[in-house]
Amino acid sequence: MGSRIVIDPVSRIEGHAKITILLDDLGEVSDARFHVTEFRGFEKFCEGKSFREMPAITARICGICPVSHMLASAKAGDELLAVEIPEGAVRLRRLLNYGQIVQSHALSFFHLSSPDLVLGHDSDPAKRNIVGLLAAEPEIARSGIRLRQFGQEIVALLAGRRIHASWVVPGGVDEPMKAEARDHLRAGLPEALRTARHTLAWFKRTLEAHQEEARLFGNFPSLFLGLVAPDGGLEHYDGRVRIVDAHGAIVADQLPATRYSEYLGEAVEPWSYLKFPYYKPLGYPGGMYRVGPLARLNVASHCGTPEADRELAEFRQLGRGAVLSSFHYHYARLIEVLFALERVGEILDHPDLLTPDVIAHARRNRTEGVGCTEAPRGTLFHHYRVKPGGLLTWANLLIATGQNNLAMNQAVLQIARHYVQGRKLTEGMLNRVEAGIRAFDPCLSCSTHAVGRMPLRIELRGPDGAVLDELVRG
Repeated sequence: MGSRIVIDPVSRIEGHAKITILLDDLGEVSDARFHVTEFRGFEKFCEGKSFREMPAITARICGICPVSHMLASAKAGDELLAVEIPEGAVRLRRLLNYGQIVQSHALSFFHLSSPDLVLGHDSDPAKRNIVGLLAAEPEIARSGIRLRQFGQEIVALLAGRRIHASWVVPGGVDEPMKAEARDHLRAGLPEALRTARHTLAWFKRTLEAHQEEARLFGNFPSLFLGLVAPDGGLEHYDGRVRIVDAHGAIVADQLPATRYSEYLGEAVEPWSYLKFPYYKPLGYPGGMYRVGPLARLNVASHCGTPEADRELAEFRQLGRGAVLSSFHYHYARLIEVLFALERVGEILDHPDLLTPDVIAHARRNRTEGVGCTEAPRGTLFHHYRVKPGGLLTWANLLIATGQNNLAMNQAVLQIARHYVQGRKLTEGMLNRVEAGIRAFDPCLSCSTHAVGRMPLRIELRGPDGAVLDELVRG
């Protein structure tokens, strides 16, 4: 018979989800599931839209990472136009993407996860948030705010607004960068770099105190998938797909993103609206893989910038092959922030950064196109089919968080089996289950985060339906 614990909603993530933990008759965890409880239907209601509108439309999918959808959509449009966009546009798209990585990673690390890391998983939930962090560790909190602000400024100065811009278009970008914007970002870059270096050093000093989390928060073998440059280096905007196993050995390399459907499958389950992608050669669910900053550092042979390469060498000492613990997504995000800022500096110093040649003009030349880029949370695919006039007849969006779905469910089960024992609930135990999900930084929809306590009600019921224990938050 057993009983069930439901965490609804999962707090400090983007979107709406719940966790179900099933207990057997002895009170031990028999299973656990991460349910995504909202359905949005973007793929369906984009049908009939012009592919030229799609970057602006799909930027509305998410308020946290609109740039990712705008870029992937525009790249699908580039494929439909069958054009090679100007190098000046490539540089500006890359710069925009690095700005988004900085702001999104800063939001995830400082605002959503550092309250657990700094204040503790068992701390008072009324204070375990960004407001409590400001009171306890104002320097860390303010650093996160300033670092995120710099990333947002990159996006705003290029695209005209911080969220839901429409500056990236099929064929390039709408307009070149202005000298004033370049100079403003050059002036702000040194502070952002200092913050990234300081935060990385601080986090590495705290790793010893988080050995239990590193051992239990999604620490298991899996495949890892991400884009790499032709030389195998860390890549966020372009490149080809590389897949490595838990030992760090390359399983597949230089796979074209445009043919993703040949090697990636998408399963569904009746208890979640989020799809379950898998690596086809290993089947479902054996083809589980992870994407995102942890995966990117596992698949890349090097970063390609001096400071990030030194940090990557140190990071890899955590594992004999690939770094397996999902807790180290936090560590990987900080390395990627440093890498992105180094790349920002390189682009800002490029002599042709302000070139007016930023768009290729063409008509639709193909009826099918795939765009792929690395979103902050992982590899993102936009796949469109259009009529001869350019109106969409079909769309498929393979979202990074979906590709982590199998791994997130396994992480929830691993954490619950360690911490949930007997028939008595504790808030700190439930928070650890949620924290395991937060390590992935899932992005489930376009929703906003609330400051303070999120409403939460959990009931533990026995086989006869009687309430054995209850927790209410908010």
